[in-house]
Amino acid sequence: MPTRDVIVIGGSAGALEALRTIVSGLPHDLPASIFVVIHSAPGRESKLPDILSRASPLSATLATDKLLIESGRIYVAPSDLHLIIENRHMATVHGPKENRSRPAIDPLFRSAAVNYGPRVIGVLLSGSLDDGTAGLSAIKKSGGITIVQDPAEALYPTMPRSAIMNTSIDHVLTTDEIAPLLRNLTKQEIVAKGGVSGVKEDLKTEVEILGQELESEEMIESVERLGRLSMFTCPECSGTLWELKDGELLRYRCHVGHAFSIESLDAAQSEKLEGALWSALRALEERVAMARRLAKQARERKSDFAARQFDARAEEANQHAENIRQMLLADPDKMLTRVG
Repeated sequence: MPTRDVIVIGGSAGALEALRTIVSGLPHDLPASIFVVIHSAPGRESKLPDILSRASPLSATLATDKLLIESGRIYVAPSDLHLIIENRHMATVHGPKENRSRPAIDPLFRSAAVNYGPRVIGVLLSGSLDDGTAGLSAIKKSGGITIVQDPAEALYPTMPRSAIMNTSIDHVLTTDEIAPLLRNLTKQEIVAKGGVSGVKEDLKTEVEILGQELESEEMIESVERLGRLSMFTCPECSGTLWELKDGELLRYRCHVGHAFSIESLDAAQSEKLEGALWSALRALEERVAMARRLAKQARERKSDFAARQFDARAEEANQHAENIRQMLLADPDKMLTRVG
């Protein structure tokens, strides 16, 4: 009988120490493969494999496209690439961002659920916002085991807390407790459960969307099947977003593949709003400078009436610029309230 031999671990801010603690408690002959996504900035070579190899008796390496999966190894998602696990091998893709991240946690968890079902153990660690919640839901619905770091211990508790609030979690543990549980779970034989084929089809479609495996027309049709048209636009590409309801969890996708949880969409819209306000401030300050230059030129030409008009225009633009500057320098929540 198969065992739980696929462990997927995701985290963001504050997750590194938790991850080191977990892998240090695993045996060198662990009968499972471990796949790790920790949010990282693009353009930097990941040092995480070296860090984990020093902390654990298991060997850690960067995941590469088409690399065959071996038991007793740790595979780390490279910078700026999503990590997807397939049948006996893995894929790394520069697909559209999910939850404003690449690599993102949900694609890894979702692909594991699609291809390995009840053999999967999903572990979500410290981090901000809610990447990983939908992925854990996919693992649970496919018969896998879900584990979340205790939010009381997590340096950034938002990510584990979101998972607890929005999906069924089997174990909420401290990092010291996770490794012993993983050792026990990987020894258990499992019996695959039926009744998840419909769920798996939707998850499979999302994996295909991320990997850009569909033609443009197929992509649009697939996203439409997954959800319904929303009133929102994608902060990444300005395309229309479709709303996907996963139990009580709301998610959004555009037809080119960008995906957002509701919290990450809110954060992305806030960033876009801030960018728009800075652009407006720049344009208004340029208008002030131009109006004052025109006023000066008018006075040199002895045209006092035109000079007063340009002065008034400069003062009006300056007042608008000052209002926007105060919004930008205020607390973000207050800024949104004032704009709304």
